[in-house]
Amino acid sequence: MRAAIYEAFQGPVEVRRCDDPAPTPDGVVLRVRATGICRSDWHGWMGHDPDISVPQVPGHEIAGEIAEVGSEVASWHVGDRVTLPFVCGCGNCGQCASGNEQVCDRQFQPGFTHWGSYAEYVSIHYAERNLVALPDDMDFVTAASLGCRFATAYRGIVAQGRLQQGEWLAVHGCGGVGLAAVMIGQALGGRVVAVDIDDAALGLASAMGAEVTLNARQEPSVVDAIRAASSGGVQVSVDALGSRETCTNSIRSLAKRGRHVQIGLLAGEHRHPPLPMELVIANELEIVGSHGMQAHAYGEMLQMIDDGRLAPRKLVGSTTDLESAARQFVVDYQPAAPGVSVIVF
Repeated sequence: MRAAIYEAFQGPVEVRRCDDPAPTPDGVVLRVRATGICRSDWHGWMGHDPDISVPQVPGHEIAGEIAEVGSEVASWHVGDRVTLPFVCGCGNCGQCASGNEQVCDRQFQPGFTHWGSYAEYVSIHYAERNLVALPDDMDFVTAASLGCRFATAYRGIVAQGRLQQGEWLAVHGCGGVGLAAVMIGQALGGRVVAVDIDDAALGLASAMGAEVTLNARQEPSVVDAIRAASSGGVQVSVDALGSRETCTNSIRSLAKRGRHVQIGLLAGEHRHPPLPMELVIANELEIVGSHGMQAHAYGEMLQMIDDGRLAPRKLVGSTTDLESAARQFVVDYQPAAPGVSVIVF
């Protein structure tokens, strides 16, 4: 198979011929039809994740067809069209027993713990518990956009942020996950303030339903602007980027008893942001994370897509091929256009 591989952190990413993978007894091999290009892939290549070893093939936002099935897999068959969360739970640990596969103690993460989906084929472990059948009318590009950013934003807004109709939601960073959060917040009846430094991204956020857009480079104080727009502070705020500034601004923009959701990865110098704990205590704020979404929780999200309340395909800003993605990877991990970029095979 062809795969994009790097042998050293921050080193070249080259497309090579590699051996086709074989399924584990509890797994399957997928023929990759589309895979998203995510900021997390770049973090892995940079060496920000201590669990990653090299050589490595990045990629974790996958949609494809089952090519081979392991001996212990009974529910899935060759030719099935599927996607999966970027965190696959083992099914046997205490976290999985409680239904929280997204924080499994022995999780499988393609592109991080094992070779990923910047390849024609990828081996997926724990298949019975983690594969998600694609609706017949969902194309592979749309499905690939769900696996990390959209599903993580969905769980972050719905389960972790508990956004209610009429509440204000601030979204800091309008990349793929931020734009998904805007769309999901609007679909749930929230009033959305979107923050970014790029006017094109903010224009797309407005098209996705943001009531207010703020260019952080043009605001003397992002926090003051959000609090003014929302009449005193938002009920839910999401850091969809992952920086010291966006994390702190997100918490400071909350109304009393508000909920901050950290989705963007905080790496390198941003790993330990200064937190305004005096506000957390005095205003009884909540700080929670969102680390993907369990396969068993996909049904509600897929139903909203089927009903037309969510349209993740609108977030896809560009598609590319494997060779082009590998060349661009080490130059600039940002997509060619605002939104989600997807490799198509």
